Amino acid sequence: MATEGTKFQVNYKLADGTLINLYASDVRELEAGLADIAMNALNIITTGRELSQGSVAPATVSPAVSAIAAQFKGEYTAPAPVTSAPAPAGNSCKHGPMTYKTGVSAKGPWQGWMCSTPKGAPDKCDTIWVR
Repeated sequence: MATEGTKFQVNYKLADGTLINLYASDVRELEAGLADIAMNALNIITTGRELSQGSVAPATVSPAVSAIAAQFKGEYTAPAPVTSAPAPAGNSCKHGPMTYKTGVSAKGPWQGWMCSTPKGAPDKCDTIWVR
């Protein structure tokens, strides 16, 4: 949600209805946010493929992402793949065993235990981030 200091707002709606909102207080922050979106486009596509159990077409970089990257003299590089493994005993939620996942985003490497409920479910449990 936009705060009082928000001077720029960019909203994207993906074909599947997913909304991506970017808020920035200055041009530098806006440029950084747009670059992050361009770098994470493959993550968004991959997540869609995982949720649809592989029925989504192979990932491609859209012309919009390429245009954004070109505006900022950036080059799109695919992020590292996300890996997952079943949770050992004790790492579970009300929906059953949680899945351990790792990856690399624009902000760096991440790892955490994920609820097995589909993304967007109203009762999906919070991720347990490993720091």
